[in-house]
Amino acid sequence: MTNSNNIDQLCINTIRMLSLDAIEKANSGHPGLPLGMAPAAYVLWTKFLRHNPKNPKWFGRDRFLLSAGHGSMLIYSLLHLTGYDLSLDEIKRFRQLHSKTPGHPENVLTPGVEITTGPLGQGFANGVGMGIAQAHLAARFNTKSAKVVDNFIYCICSDGDLMEGVSYEAASLAGHLQLGNLIYLYDDNQITIDGSTDLAFTEDRTKRFEAAGWHVSEVQDGNDLKSIERAIKDAQKVKNKPSLIRVHTIIGFGMPKQGTNKAHSDAPGAEAVKETKRNLGWPEDKQFFIPKEILSHFRSAVKNGAKLEKDWNDAVKKYEKAEPELGAAFAAIRSGSLPDGWEKSLPKFDGVEAKATRAYSGEVINAIADALPSLVGGSADLKPSNNTYINSSADIQPGAYQNRNIHYGIREHAMAAAMNGMALFGSVIPFGGTFQTFSDYMRPAIRLAALSHIQTIFVFTHDSIGLGEDGPTHQSVEHLAAMRAIPNLAVIRPCDAHETREAWRAAVKRQHAPTALSFSRQKVALIDRKRYADAKGLHKGAYILAEAETKAGKATAPKLIIIATGSEVGLAMQAREQLNAAGTPTRVVSMPCWEFFDAQPQKYRDEVLPPKVTARLAVEAGVSLGWHKYVGDHGDILAVDKFGASAPAEDVFREYGFTVENVIKQAVKLL
Repeated sequence: MTNSNNIDQLCINTIRMLSLDAIEKANSGHPGLPLGMAPAAYVLWTKFLRHNPKNPKWFGRDRFLLSAGHGSMLIYSLLHLTGYDLSLDEIKRFRQLHSKTPGHPENVLTPGVEITTGPLGQGFANGVGMGIAQAHLAARFNTKSAKVVDNFIYCICSDGDLMEGVSYEAASLAGHLQLGNLIYLYDDNQITIDGSTDLAFTEDRTKRFEAAGWHVSEVQDGNDLKSIERAIKDAQKVKNKPSLIRVHTIIGFGMPKQGTNKAHSDAPGAEAVKETKRNLGWPEDKQFFIPKEILSHFRSAVKNGAKLEKDWNDAVKKYEKAEPELGAAFAAIRSGSLPDGWEKSLPKFDGVEAKATRAYSGEVINAIADALPSLVGGSADLKPSNNTYINSSADIQPGAYQNRNIHYGIREHAMAAAMNGMALFGSVIPFGGTFQTFSDYMRPAIRLAALSHIQTIFVFTHDSIGLGEDGPTHQSVEHLAAMRAIPNLAVIRPCDAHETREAWRAAVKRQHAPTALSFSRQKVALIDRKRYADAKGLHKGAYILAEAETKAGKATAPKLIIIATGSEVGLAMQAREQLNAAGTPTRVVSMPCWEFFDAQPQKYRDEVLPPKVTARLAVEAGVSLGWHKYVGDHGDILAVDKFGASAPAEDVFREYGFTVENVIKQAVKLL
């Protein structure tokens, strides 16, 4: 089918056959994309991509994203061939337990993999976040004589990526922001698992992206290397628009069933592999075969990459001498370490008035913003409600990328995925806000943040039925439980100003995992921290806020424990006062973060929740799911195991039993 005499074609077929052999050995995988997109990927990686295989985290590198993560053998083949720390043995262990070559790429497992992809559309949106971060840092640190931040974000995306709603949300935002640093290669093979894209995807993609403000070009033949090279060069010249290159490919190129959905996924079988090798002029009897001259050609990336990094480092040194203040700031932000003394900027909240925790959160953000120059935030069109605006800065807009406030528009999913991309680009701590009920829109990106071990701070306000009049469509009920179910995500629901401060402290210091902050719309109680426990107990997840007392007001062992979070802690404190006065010694435990508490030693957990005290009542204006592990078989839960109602917040709380009288009634039943 094709002539394999020249070096380029041999390299391309090496990528194809390495991918095919790995998939066949694993007896699973997706050969279609690696075989169809190998030429485009080869041109990109050998002629354009600035990278250093021996230092995958070099800051000056371009970023390559495989949004179509099912085609993972494409990137694994490229990483091995160009000299990354990914051995041929790992290629042979594709999709096997504990290998560095999982079925879909994971940034924490494989050197050179920038992002965790697989759920389609996520990588597309991650790239937009990377583009925002790159533009922001370039605007802050580049000078007329020195471009120390000068990266392209390249992405390979598929028909499936473009069908997902998150990609269009992100594409719309990227077009608005005129992110000329984005160059996406669209594998336009017109095939999905079900069959032809004509079954469900017949829109004019070129017009769609042009309408969104993108530069769109086409390569009619995915094997035409010169046309691919020309399209990428042209895209690099477009500075005020992101670029989409439609590369028309044949899925599973060279396979007996090329161009059909049968070539999309699953191992082709031994005979089909042999036939593919015959079609491409490849030795049929050799597996994982890499001609020496081909490996030598690919491995020139090691020498080239070292030179690129050295040249960049030299340029940065000159920059630091010419611009000592900027240079020091640039070095500090690249290090990823938090500035010394930043915690001193956290507000003390002495003499604070009663407010919603969302308001306290806004005060914390603005108190720490100047001390944390890497903090960049935004909102999905809810800035006045979320209190996520950095007042000392302005809005990130075309030509004003140096600012620190992002208007994501009503695009919650794209916001979350873009935040992940910003975090993965590095040197930026992204936070973004919306109503907690809309965490449903964001869940795939939140989950990937946790899987990717990245610092993304999700700010959720309007945390319960306390939302009030907007009613059950907007009242968060099951969302805390849903987020708590995600491994590696810390969900923090603070009860007052002081816990809000500590929640932000925890989120900023939690540099290798995401945090979800849950804030109220309704005012919360003022808790006298001189009388009761210090809010720093939040960092242990749960702590004894107020100890049980006798009628005379002396501390004593509890007969009853009330556990609460958020605005319900104030309710628990009022109930405790009356219970103590009535002769029922009652302890109140504030439990703002289950995940932190579960990580504590058993001894500490038993101190907070003594096993012998079985009369325990949990109080939270959300579903009861999950609370049973803390209240035990003899405890109870005052929760909301149904949807809310449209009415003023105080009426809804009363209707659902969140009153001092009902807390006491429920508690007394346990004795």
